[in-house]
Amino acid sequence: MSGNGYLTGEFFASGDDACAEGAIRAGCRFFAGYPITPATEIAERMSERLPEVGGTYIQMEDEMASMAAVLGASWGGVKAMTATSGPGFSLMMENIGLGLMTETPCVVVNIQRAGPSTGLPTLTGQGDMMQARWGSHGCYSIIALSPSSPQELYDLTIRAFNLSEEYRLPVLVMSEAATGHMYEKVTFLPPDRVEISSRRKPTVPPEEYLPFNPDSCMVPEMACAGEGYAFHVTGLTHDERGYPASSVAVQDKLVRRLVDKIEKNRDDIIEFEEDGVDGADVVVCSYGISARVSRIAVNRARQEGIKVGLLRLITVWPFPEDRIRQIARRAEAFIVPEINNGQIVLEVERCAAGRTRVIPLSHLGGGVHNPESILHAIERVAR
Repeated sequence: MSGNGYLTGEFFASGDDACAEGAIRAGCRFFAGYPITPATEIAERMSERLPEVGGTYIQMEDEMASMAAVLGASWGGVKAMTATSGPGFSLMMENIGLGLMTETPCVVVNIQRAGPSTGLPTLTGQGDMMQARWGSHGCYSIIALSPSSPQELYDLTIRAFNLSEEYRLPVLVMSEAATGHMYEKVTFLPPDRVEISSRRKPTVPPEEYLPFNPDSCMVPEMACAGEGYAFHVTGLTHDERGYPASSVAVQDKLVRRLVDKIEKNRDDIIEFEEDGVDGADVVVCSYGISARVSRIAVNRARQEGIKVGLLRLITVWPFPEDRIRQIARRAEAFIVPEINNGQIVLEVERCAAGRTRVIPLSHLGGGVHNPESILHAIERVAR
């Protein structure tokens, strides 16, 4: 461990532990949560590590209170985070919506398990992907990242904090039990190799400060409690001062900006990985642990002479619809493996718009796909 409390070097670590270390490296100094399988190990790690770096860990009475505490800590000037799964994610949704409306930077990690309800608490799933996009009510845009390894749980947790600070909103890390509980070599980077973003502070004197007055990127500067600035924060529709304003005009202006600050910066937010997509007859489109399993099937199909590519979604929300549309103009089919009954496949279908076949390959949870099932789907399309 370095003198500042950061772990550096190569470690044999689980995805959950890597996530916690990524958060600490990103500057997280507050964690509020409630134990829930298979995310509890993140809370346990943070309870040990945060005191070592001058941070605070609180176990709350439930997930609703956890999310409220995270929002409050962020307005107190601290980078803040929580982690949960399944039912806990559902309970957090009301206050995630509050964080979106109040433009509060924070990170929420969901180590998904099979549902619905209590489901299979210790086993993997990817059934919360549409909930991540539409779980709160009203109109908004969200950012959700999907790691496929313990290393990416470290890397993408750092990226999630950076995005939350840059765009002022809760950012979601949508992993799953298989990745969170997987142990692999993970490189914890030294400080000089990690780019860290922080929220932009007001550049005007307190008497001129408008807490929700956006800049050219549609993101307001953010003062925090105790910095000498007066501000009002509410989940009600509000004007640039933060004061409630119950009018159609203010609602239209505010909500359009909440959407546009993400949608008009899509090119800077969206990240995906391609392997052999150009020139492929069949493209396997997947994310998280399902993309990792898909790679085995893709490599075996190539040994059979099939022209197949892999499109791995790293950013799931906002969805990379422009790239899907480009691929749909020339590929014969998409195959979409995911551990649910078909969620992201609906977005692929929407963007393909009938120009090519879109084939769902669903697994209802408890384990990952057998690579043979993905290979057989590729072979059927290629015949």
